[in-house]
Amino acid sequence: MAKREAPEVNAGSMADIAFLLLIFFLVTTTIGVDQGINRLLPRYEENPPVPPINERNIMRVLVNKDNQLLVNEKPMDIKELRQAAIDFLDNNGAQKCAYCQGKKDPNSSDSPDDAVISLMNDGQTTYQTYIAVQNELVAAYYFLRDRESMRRYNTKYTDIEYVANDPASRAQEGLVEELQPKVKIIQDLYPMRLSEAEPRKN
Repeated sequence: MAKREAPEVNAGSMADIAFLLLIFFLVTTTIGVDQGINRLLPRYEENPPVPPINERNIMRVLVNKDNQLLVNEKPMDIKELRQAAIDFLDNNGAQKCAYCQGKKDPNSSDSPDDAVISLMNDGQTTYQTYIAVQNELVAAYYFLRDRESMRRYNTKYTDIEYVANDPASRAQEGLVEELQPKVKIIQDLYPMRLSEAEPRKN
């Protein structure tokens, strides 16, 4: 009995199929983008001009190598940092802020527009502490923005900002155009002036 020969597989179109599959996966795959800490870094200048800032308008936050917090050279627990930042930003020492509800302490910041929070970390500060401090400081800004947005628009700033920046909401005509000016107004009332100094390497 004669042996049956195995039928040959025509592999001529396999390269075409593989190429089409490659194109399909390239077109349909979405690449996840990790969200980090949203900071706008200044352009590099060799001799940058130093803007005149009154010392009372600066809140200095230092995290040392032992993850201990110093705020204006006084020890502070990280749980107290958010409220301390809110009190500093909303102080209204110069009494030129009509929407502020602070204590009007003449030794603290003049207004939210003048207030700057300067953050410095030691080179050996842990990443967890660094993120925790960042979260508390940013939360202070968002608390004040939410409060003012509720007073003006009866909606939290975080909700308005989310919808204004959400790609899904862009399909709803007019919604983004209506909300983006509100986001800008609240951001201008409480600008995020969070300055990060170069870490110390001890």
